[in-house]
Amino acid sequence: MTGLVVCGLLWGWATAGLRRWCYPMPSGGCCRDGPGAGRLLRAWRYGHGLCWPARTAAVTPRLAARMGVNRGTVTKWRARFLRDRLDGLADEPRPGVPRTITDAQVEEVVVRALEETPKGATHWSKRELARAVGISPASVLRIWHAFGLQPWRTETFKISPDPLLIDKIRDVVGLYLAPPANAAVFAVDEKPQIQALERTAPVLPMLPGVPERRSFDYVRHGTVDLFAALNTATGRVITKLSAQHRAVDFRDFLDEIDRQTEPGLAVHVICDNLSAHKAPVVHKWLLAHPRFRLHFTPTYSSWINQVERWFAELERRCLERGVFCSLDSLKAALEEWIKVWNEEARPFKWTKTADQILDRICRYCSRISEPAH
Repeated sequence: MTGLVVCGLLWGWATAGLRRWCYPMPSGGCCRDGPGAGRLLRAWRYGHGLCWPARTAAVTPRLAARMGVNRGTVTKWRARFLRDRLDGLADEPRPGVPRTITDAQVEEVVVRALEETPKGATHWSKRELARAVGISPASVLRIWHAFGLQPWRTETFKISPDPLLIDKIRDVVGLYLAPPANAAVFAVDEKPQIQALERTAPVLPMLPGVPERRSFDYVRHGTVDLFAALNTATGRVITKLSAQHRAVDFRDFLDEIDRQTEPGLAVHVICDNLSAHKAPVVHKWLLAHPRFRLHFTPTYSSWINQVERWFAELERRCLERGVFCSLDSLKAALEEWIKVWNEEARPFKWTKTADQILDRICRYCSRISEPAH
């Protein structure tokens, strides 16, 4: 009998903790805040396991193991129920002062953060909102955290207007996840105008407790363009340095890919919608090389091209903190880094399916199309 009653009694204990420690939401729900949230989650866990018949003490170790708690916890709650019945499972008073922030103040903080802006500013700070509502800045910050609000943050986004968005995503992702047999898949793009920057003062090396330091101003010694073709199966990269990135330069780079790829393989090239990739000179070259096929990414969707991930590594590991006294030193540094990369090349692993990507785009479009936006 004890075990049959415990499940229902734990619900009373859980809801008591919820009322004590949760902020009511304007819609009538609740948001976890404070130590009661942890007790509430544990109550749900106990509620499913402590319904076992608990007629003998031999069941205590089994209950403790099933629920992931120690035996003392099982024994304590059983004893409280046997002693006080329903009242024994209610949450006992906790130490500390009573709540001083009213539900109306919590609602005002949330509504103002979502629907209003302070006079002469673009977003609220915790101190401005605290003065407007009449509570402390720390309380405003706790409420923001409880409701997942971050007024100080902003992000950029761009949804592709490409009418062939779905078809192109399925095409490119299909090449990543299920590449065709007897074929090589290359993710191709250009990194234009890489600058040869020399700092106006020597770079100060890192010391214990002091990071590396460099002057903010620099002298530019010229720029160079980098064409790159990432083999999605092996991770190796074919590159070509060029003074420009015109259509003829892209054609010459396709020649380089052709020379470095086994003759018997079909070649699938993933690239963006740059006009140089669709120029007549490129079309003419493709007709003369039937084993090549271009696959275009959706507009404003460079994130789907794997070579962009390689460019990020190049920027982080070679260019961002590099000091180049001339254009030749920049070219030498690029060639050296690419050589080291190819010696230890590993492919990037693509994990998202086309359906997962499209579902996420649909969910985001649905969310930003709601009345609040």
